[in-house]
Amino acid sequence: MTPTVPHRRGFAARACLVGAVLATCVAITPRLAPAATFVKAVAVDPATPTTLYAGTQDRGIFRSSAAGASWTAFNAGLSNRIVNVLAIDPKSPSIVYAGTNGGVFRSTTGGANWIRMNTGLGALTVTALAIDPKQTAVVYAGTEGGGVFKTTTGANVWQAFNTGLGSRFVYALAIDPVTPSRVYAGTGAGVFRSDNGAAAWTAYNTGLTTPFVRALAIDPKTPAIIYAGTNTNGVFKTTTFAASWSRFSAGLTSNSVRTLAIDPKTPTTLYAGTNGGGVYRSTTGAGSWIRSNAGLGDLVVRALVVDPKTSSTLYAGTRSGIFKSTSAAGAWSTSSAGMP
Repeated sequence: MTPTVPHRRGFAARACLVGAVLATCVAITPRLAPAATFVKAVAVDPATPTTLYAGTQDRGIFRSSAAGASWTAFNAGLSNRIVNVLAIDPKSPSIVYAGTNGGVFRSTTGGANWIRMNTGLGALTVTALAIDPKQTAVVYAGTEGGGVFKTTTGANVWQAFNTGLGSRFVYALAIDPVTPSRVYAGTGAGVFRSDNGAAAWTAYNTGLTTPFVRALAIDPKTPAIIYAGTNTNGVFKTTTFAASWSRFSAGLTSNSVRTLAIDPKTPTTLYAGTNGGGVYRSTTGAGSWIRSNAGLGDLVVRALVVDPKTSSTLYAGTRSGIFKSTSAAGAWSTSSAGMP
């Protein structure tokens, strides 16, 4: 007879044929499908939006030159493959920065090779990056536990800038596009603002009832308007450079917001990526939200980016790879060919 042998998923089962004296057992290892690539960061080349970069949980960086239709790993020199955030120099798009669990890496060759740029920073986990739009050698890095660091030399040397910063856990950074010396930090203790290029920080949390801020987005045309995505209480909005905040979460049924993206041409349209609720869209400056998940589902969405030239095109980084929409989030399709 052939007995039934219990086994657990993920462990080798053993099939045993029992004879009169001996039992012969053969190990059978089940074939499990590999886990989908967890994409934590997406960046679009502002000059050539068909070129994109994706940062992943443990597989490094992928680049697409075909608007997401196919991807290729670009990891030469990238010794830490846990990539949390990406930023592209708006004036020289071949310069790309990657924030990892081992500090900052820089490529000056469009991702073809990477160099660790951690002098003054060390191997901190970098969770946010922001580039000064006017002086692009000025870059800010938000870290887990180390606060905010700044470089004025394109990441050659970093220095901590934490005076007045009430939390050293920084999850989002945003720069005023008109007045770049005005910088905002979303932290585990709310929003902080600096008016002097991070030399000093002040808390700006009036009305912000949930202090854990995961995402920040500034209206590119009216920078007094800022949106904050929180860990448990949806989206907040200010129209006064963060002087006061109000909750703007009507219709947002998943209130853990991990990323925000604004339509650069129509800034009253914005998108929220959530922790297990997919994507929501607002066309009323966050006045109301609609779930926009056709083809996407209720995935964890860690990154959202809008094509700067064709703003109806969006990319979402999820636990199941990259998804793309060409209908302002009306419908999504997977766009991860070439990723494991």
